[in-house]
Amino acid sequence: MWNYHNPVAIQAGSGSLAQLPTLLDGRRALLITFPQAAALGLEARIAQLLGPQLAGIENAVQPNPDVSWLAPMYERVWRRHADIECIVAFGGGSVIDCAKAMLTRTPSGNFDALLAHLRDGAPLSGRDAKTLIAIPTTAGTGSEVTPWATIWDAAAGSKYSLHQTWTWPHAAVVDAQLMLSLPHDITLASGLDALSHALESIWNVNRNPVSASLAAAAARSVVETLPELLRRPGDLALRERMASAALQAGLAFSNTKTALAHSLSYDITLHHGVAHGIACSFSLPHVMALAFGSDAAVDALLLDIFGAVDEQEAIDNLSGFLERLGVSTDPAHYGIAEAWDTLVQRALQGPRGRNFIAAIHS
Repeated sequence: MWNYHNPVAIQAGSGSLAQLPTLLDGRRALLITFPQAAALGLEARIAQLLGPQLAGIENAVQPNPDVSWLAPMYERVWRRHADIECIVAFGGGSVIDCAKAMLTRTPSGNFDALLAHLRDGAPLSGRDAKTLIAIPTTAGTGSEVTPWATIWDAAAGSKYSLHQTWTWPHAAVVDAQLMLSLPHDITLASGLDALSHALESIWNVNRNPVSASLAAAAARSVVETLPELLRRPGDLALRERMASAALQAGLAFSNTKTALAHSLSYDITLHHGVAHGIACSFSLPHVMALAFGSDAAVDALLLDIFGAVDEQEAIDNLSGFLERLGVSTDPAHYGIAEAWDTLVQRALQGPRGRNFIAAIHS
């Protein structure tokens, strides 16, 4: 038996941002975005589109949402905008994850209670939670169609996952026109994040026929599209193909969750400062080698995606793809001195690691 469920209403395609006022349906909204959105003219574009429906703007989101700056933002949002029904998250994965942390008010209005939930599982009420409309400006996060938010506590050396019924976005708007200004490094990292989401959904104990179909289509599209997009970043058609691939990957892992490569990546990002999309993708050939032999259907799908006749050719083709994009697959390149096998064994014990198809055999 299996099931597939995703409640997010999706508006996609070039120019779909124009649907935002309709999605708000008369409600006023708080915009959460990234600092550079103003200089790029994107804040002004949203403000013009929403007019009096725009209640305020929070634009201080930094990469990898950390409790050190989430706490004052959270308390400011609930002090100033408690009566606003909707949050519009406009940006990459960090922006959307940050917005998810703002959706529900703790009894005190302080962030401490939310942090206690993240750390210790203390009860958290979703009563009167705000709704979320997510508008990704990168092709990779998948956060616009999933309920998870990654929250970091660098001072404590910890990473948390926020996941509640109300952290599913109400709607997602995927407009590739918003991605035309992305620089090379973000285009690369976000595209590889999408590839990781796709492959992690395939070598996953929670996969189902729908998620596997979405993931395979996404992986093929990323492999075909990303190198050309990096050469022609202003090509809207290529941006649209990558946006669709990232969306498909997000829809896949919204049901399976991620697996071993992501479990490995969190410490690498936290302790070595490696961008998330690179941290969760450079290890994919290593993880694929471990995945082979656990399930014949998964093996066949991986061979097909990478145009290979055997396991080693598939691993080599994936490694070559990454290396040609300038992404080393050598852990030492990222300052990882600890024995790789030790890191893998530790990552397998994490909640994402246990989703890995070969975890039971490791």
